[in-house]
Amino acid sequence: MDLALLGFLMVATFMTLIMTKRMTPLVALIVVPTAFALIAGFASGLGDMMIDGIKNLAPTGVMLLFAILFFSIMTDTGLFDPLVNRLLRVVHGDPMAILIGTVVLCAIVSLDGDGSTTYIITIAALLPLYKRYDMNRLYLCCLLMSTSGIMNLTPWGGPTARAASALKLDPATLFLPLIPGMIAGLAFLIGLAIWFGRKERRRIGHVKANEPTAFTGMAVSQFPEARRPHLRWFNGALTLALIAGLVSGILPLSVLMMLAFAIAMIVNYPQVAEQKERIAAHAGNVLSVVSLIFAAGIFTGILSGTGMVEAMSQEVVGFIPPVLGPYMAPITAMLSLPFTFFISNDAFYFGMLPILAEAGAHYGVSPMAIARASLMGQPVHLLSPLVPSTYLLVSLAGIDLADHQRFTLVPAAVVCVVMTLVGMAVLAFPLVG
Repeated sequence: MDLALLGFLMVATFMTLIMTKRMTPLVALIVVPTAFALIAGFASGLGDMMIDGIKNLAPTGVMLLFAILFFSIMTDTGLFDPLVNRLLRVVHGDPMAILIGTVVLCAIVSLDGDGSTTYIITIAALLPLYKRYDMNRLYLCCLLMSTSGIMNLTPWGGPTARAASALKLDPATLFLPLIPGMIAGLAFLIGLAIWFGRKERRRIGHVKANEPTAFTGMAVSQFPEARRPHLRWFNGALTLALIAGLVSGILPLSVLMMLAFAIAMIVNYPQVAEQKERIAAHAGNVLSVVSLIFAAGIFTGILSGTGMVEAMSQEVVGFIPPVLGPYMAPITAMLSLPFTFFISNDAFYFGMLPILAEAGAHYGVSPMAIARASLMGQPVHLLSPLVPSTYLLVSLAGIDLADHQRFTLVPAAVVCVVMTLVGMAVLAFPLVG
């Protein structure tokens, strides 16, 4: 049977199963490629393909495991509490300041890489202010989701790890050139918050400075027994050192994360029982992400080892007019908006991205450039009804999903365009290959 046809059928089957919820992505990533490899007659070399795929993704899996643990522990210690409380005191009373603070607070809290946790913390902190001053909660959800979509590009956030895994790339190398585009996206959202703020000022006016407030402070940490306020300066210095190490590339990202995690545990929780408790508190989040990465090794290993990805790319190349071939990077960025909305990140990055990357290679566009371009649609992706955290956000904010999608779609799409243009301007990926 034709390898290209089998490959497309494999991707379509994988997408259908996870979109219809007949299988979880974890199971589908293992079962579907195995079945199609057997159908294609690759039974004898199947084990080697799987092991090769897992080996290629091992550094990414290790990085994600320790990154999630490190930032979760920093949150537990209360490292971000003063910054969050200071922000809430600064913005209190002025609709424009509250809206700007929404973007800043979400960007800070999103560092842990978990969208659901981000929404829970930010809604808990901000919703009382929006209710107190009768502010439009569609603004709240729009800014939170768009900011989360930008911050989701961190190597431990999910999409970047998936893209790196699918194409066997180093997550840190993939991520660092995206930072200018992320900053530009956040700057656009702050400008959008200012525009929203002016509208709210006209509608509800300024709050008097001496008006009583309901703000009494809050803790981002959800585990009171884990807070370490006396170690805040040390934890802040450790986090800054980790970020500096990431930017400088002094050590591989996975190694940096392991070292930072170990130091954080020894200093903050010297007792073995405490360390076990903290790891157990975040084990569910770690397992759900890391297991997915290793399962993806099966998918990518078989896709490459059988030659399906090469055969599929040749078919895709045939559908792209030669005049457009060198523009595969911006084409991929544009495709990421609708495709990550209508299909899951797993289906897009593990199913479609390898095909796009192979097609781009025919026109001189590197897989790294295609991978970076494929991440540009994430702010729109989070609007998808396939994203569970979307339902959590609108439920906590008390607004209708359809209203949220209609209101946020255009701003989220503009954020994607801004990040794409800046990404091309700083050569994170080229306009022409």
